[in-house]
Amino acid sequence: MEDDWKRLAAFAEVVRAGSLSAAGRRLGISTSAVSQQLRALEQAHGVTLLHRSTRKLALTEAGARLAQHCQAMVDAAARARQQLTAARDAPEGELRLAAPVGFARHLAPALAPLLAAHPGLSLRLFVDDAMIDLIDARIDLAVRAGRLADSSWAARRLCRFELVLCAAPAYLARAGMPATPAELPSHEWIGGARDGSGLLLTLEGPAGAQESFRVAPRVLGNNQLSLQQLCVAGLGLMLAVRADIDDELRTGRLLPVMPEWRGTPLPVWAVTPQRDGQPAKVRHAAEAIGRYLREVPGALSD
Repeated sequence: MEDDWKRLAAFAEVVRAGSLSAAGRRLGISTSAVSQQLRALEQAHGVTLLHRSTRKLALTEAGARLAQHCQAMVDAAARARQQLTAARDAPEGELRLAAPVGFARHLAPALAPLLAAHPGLSLRLFVDDAMIDLIDARIDLAVRAGRLADSSWAARRLCRFELVLCAAPAYLARAGMPATPAELPSHEWIGGARDGSGLLLTLEGPAGAQESFRVAPRVLGNNQLSLQQLCVAGLGLMLAVRADIDDELRTGRLLPVMPEWRGTPLPVWAVTPQRDGQPAKVRHAAEAIGRYLREVPGALSD
């Protein structure tokens, strides 16, 4: 079948070029190679397609009928190549993008300029704090934060976010402002995950100091926005992404706690189900999101 495609394409080029030598130049092969392709095609199907002489070529009746179909085949292949080139070079088609709820606020300002500049690009969002399976949901690009599990997916780090220890003024008025890391385990906490021994927190302090401790959070959840709202309500301390609570810090609804101590920066990743041959829509979207995230408060460039 593959040989037939090559022979049919060579035949179509001979008809279009008007000679074996001209067809050979266009195909990048010798005249004798073109002649061999034609002979093989005729022998394989038991039909004469061209009458050849030293001066000219003449199509047989069978050749004339075949030439129409071959030209349509070549044109279709050219259009298919154009589609591949467009997918590689121009952001087009539907982009299926997954992100945690906490990052949804960043997606609109990051991607709006890209969508405005490319009318052929559409967007379908999957915003969920659960880990969506990229293959099952046919996700083109996922934005994920933290440590990634080992997998065959491709991941590129976009930036890192500062983690800030914070609490509401009402909580601090009730429980007191801690002064050292040693006081932190006795406080009430809001957290997003734990193992059997509680929530493990690591803080980095002055001169490279580091403190790790476990706490049993009063509030646990897998939705970062809800946890932040509960922190604003005064239910405990929280180690939060600075970019997510910048408004609350500026308005005083949350206050930094021991600002000289911070959590280990949180990496943010662009994750795709394949490593090579990324279409333009995925490359451009990942670049746009990374470019935007690196400008938000508390972002650290790598």
